[in-house]
Amino acid sequence: MSIRIILSGIMLGLLLSMGPAHAQKQIPQSQTEIKLSFAPLVRKAAPAVVNIFTRKTVTQRSFSPLFDDPFFRRFFGDQLRSGPRSRKKVQNSLGSGVIVEANGTIITNHHVIKGADEITVVLSDRREFDAKIIGSDKRTDLAVLRINAGREKLPFLAFRDSDDLEVGDLVLAIGNPFGVGQTVTSGIVSALARTQVGINDLNFFIQTDAAINPGNSGGALITLDGKLVGINSAIYSKGGGSVGIGFAIPTNMVQTVLSGLSGGGRVVRPWIGAEGQGVSADIAASIGMKRPAGILINGVYPKGPADRAGIKVGDVIIGVGKHDVNDTESLRFRIATRPIGESLDIKIIRRGKTKRVNFPVEAPPQKPKINKTELSGYNPLQGASIGNLSPALADQIGMNLLSRGVVILEIRRSSSSQRFGFQPRDIIKEINGDEVRTVGQVQRLLLQKSKQWKLSISRNGKILSMAVNR
Repeated sequence: MSIRIILSGIMLGLLLSMGPAHAQKQIPQSQTEIKLSFAPLVRKAAPAVVNIFTRKTVTQRSFSPLFDDPFFRRFFGDQLRSGPRSRKKVQNSLGSGVIVEANGTIITNHHVIKGADEITVVLSDRREFDAKIIGSDKRTDLAVLRINAGREKLPFLAFRDSDDLEVGDLVLAIGNPFGVGQTVTSGIVSALARTQVGINDLNFFIQTDAAINPGNSGGALITLDGKLVGINSAIYSKGGGSVGIGFAIPTNMVQTVLSGLSGGGRVVRPWIGAEGQGVSADIAASIGMKRPAGILINGVYPKGPADRAGIKVGDVIIGVGKHDVNDTESLRFRIATRPIGESLDIKIIRRGKTKRVNFPVEAPPQKPKINKTELSGYNPLQGASIGNLSPALADQIGMNLLSRGVVILEIRRSSSSQRFGFQPRDIIKEINGDEVRTVGQVQRLLLQKSKQWKLSISRNGKILSMAVNR
């Protein structure tokens, strides 16, 4: 009996013993199957993934910042301020990026190029180019760069619809981990729609077990058709290395940011014009739902898109288009990635009945006008720049889009407003008992004569009050 016949018998016996559940899994039967490899895919995709090196100059203080305070200068004078108080130091960092257009347009992470004075892009063939920042969006942790390669058309990766991904799909991660050079790792999609990561303001990530390490940020996550499906952004790690939990920004969000920044503008995201909270088991029981799902609406902006679509307080939004939504982050993502001017089919539950509404996709309005003003004079808010809140301004500075009133935008260093502890994004609610609604009203109230100023502000949903004697 030949060895081949014996081996075939053993394999048949193993397959029969494993039962029906394992009958479809087979040992490679030929040299061709053994030679299966990702190499052809990598050869095609890798040239579009670049290394990014940044340099920035930082100033290190030689003396304690306490000597900037007027109180300490009363005792020490300006003698220490005249000497050498700081020194400059150059910091280098690295990351990855993906060429997405043949003209040299590159997508990377905002945190890779944040504060950089110089950015150098190194292609896979070791050519180096200086890069120009086209735009950067902190809220999504994405940035757009461009390099000039003359008339040469550079290799690039085409986008794939990230909504087509399924848990279990094979993916490859390409980047420059730890600066060792371009590296490829493989894995699967471990989870979709991760919204509790806390990496940026618009949390919605692809989770993968393909090894991602420091330096991979901004690199490519590709599918087996060689298309870009995500930009590697962060990892979960206690020691700094990969533990098999990596996160990538889906290409549907990447394309939205790219279209907004490529023209040299900023990203304008659609808004829903409502606020709500995820439906917990307790909330579901209280409103007669069989299971917790969706977002319970508890506030609607007058004449906003949700209001005009007929969405009301007490409604539960459970779907946008063909996608289910179960928390506010997923709802914001589904709306923020749609082109302005479209309409969306939104599925809601109202008083136990399911219905659909036609939702207009719109940019948040810029009314009232911001009227940015720096406050001066003898008052606790001296040195604070304030503005009238509109949904557009709230979106720009990362606040609740239903917020209203007058907001602090900036605090000048060593000003009265800084010493009294005011912060950007504080909303001024009252001055000396009068409700505040406009910038002009704040200016008038601060000029009134009284023995003290009484101020009330809203910070992160909490009301804080203080009294300052004149």
